Amino acid sequence: MKVVKLIVRIIFGLMFINAGLNKFFMYMPMPELTEEQIKIFSAFNEITWLFPLVAIVEIVGGILFIIPRTRLLGAMVILPVMVGILLHHMVLEPEGLILTAVFFVINIWVILENKERLKLLIL
Repeated sequence: MKVVKLIVRIIFGLMFINAGLNKFFMYMPMPELTEEQIKIFSAFNEITWLFPLVAIVEIVGGILFIIPRTRLLGAMVILPVMVGILLHHMVLEPEGLILTAVFFVINIWVILENKERLKLLIL
């Protein structure tokens, strides 16, 4: 079971590192966008600092998620991005919702797995 957890965590972290690097280098093909998605992406492009910020958060969060000692911090850093991705798929692109939901559950699982460490922050 430890090996499965390790593989899932590494895949999760690498997925976010890849997504962040893709925002800088644009090496993966862009899927066909709907009119509404084009409007959203053009609005994000007008805010020039937003995509680089999301990319850096994804890269740093993915690296932190892979390292066992910083996994909780990585999950917390990635959580807002993951919520945005989940909402995007729920509203605009339901065909990718299952995979997104699986990754969201993995993120929440890591956070809940470390709830004792989170209690130290609250107290």
